[in-house]
Amino acid sequence: MERETGTTVAGSETVATCRFCAIVRGELPAHTVYQDDLTVAFLDRRPLFPGHLLVVPRAHHVTLPELPPHLVTPLFLSAQLLARAVELALDAQGSFVALNNRVSQSVPHLHVHIVPRRMGDGLKGFFWPRVGYRDEAEMAEVAERIRRAAARPG
Repeated sequence: MERETGTTVAGSETVATCRFCAIVRGELPAHTVYQDDLTVAFLDRRPLFPGHLLVVPRAHHVTLPELPPHLVTPLFLSAQLLARAVELALDAQGSFVALNNRVSQSVPHLHVHIVPRRMGDGLKGFFWPRVGYRDEAEMAEVAERIRRAAARPG
């Protein structure tokens, strides 16, 4: 588990050099659309579509598994509120909500993407090809491994 040590989060860039921390501190410009005591949301500078938002915890945490439990609910309540706001404000028919943990995470500060969606917008479900299981036995084995890992304390 990553822990903050001074100004460095173990295994990542320093809090002092994190772009999203700088936005949270007001040191980098951003089009902020929402903020509360624990989260900040701003427009993505490289959006899939106009209105694509990033919701971040104010505290520097890199991935969802490392986010302290007391911050999980506030982060997802903000994401829920903003998914609703994006749909309402932009007359979107829905939204895509996602986050990456390390792989494909361009900024090592946990962030939830909220992307407005419309029928025919060109995105087909998930953006990547689906890979199946060889058979039911492989599927059962993968499910059992995940169940065992989820049952471990901590």
